[in-house]
Amino acid sequence: MSEATTAARPSKEELEDVLRNVIDPELGVNIVDLGLLYGMRWSDEGALILDMTLTTAACPLQDVIEEQVKQNLELLVDDWHVNWVWMPPWGPERITDDGRDMMRALGFNI
Repeated sequence: MSEATTAARPSKEELEDVLRNVIDPELGVNIVDLGLLYGMRWSDEGALILDMTLTTAACPLQDVIEEQVKQNLELLVDDWHVNWVWMPPWGPERITDDGRDMMRALGFNI
């Protein structure tokens, strides 16, 4: 991969900033602060791969979340893929301090 291709990539911070616009429809908190984003990496072909999970494997809103990811990444990344992972399972300990504040503001006791 050329240096120009690598240099044109958005930073992790830029990617996390746009992914904070992806709101879990059930909990009302973004996927980054909710701890649903497990990691990001670039494939050898230059695609962004997002390792993500959901609060439960049976979550019926996976397509909704993936569509929001698409809408928010399309200005920064041409090629991306969500790699849905289930291990380790998501738990409330993954929620950031900001995410906890957001949940409290929505009435959750966390």
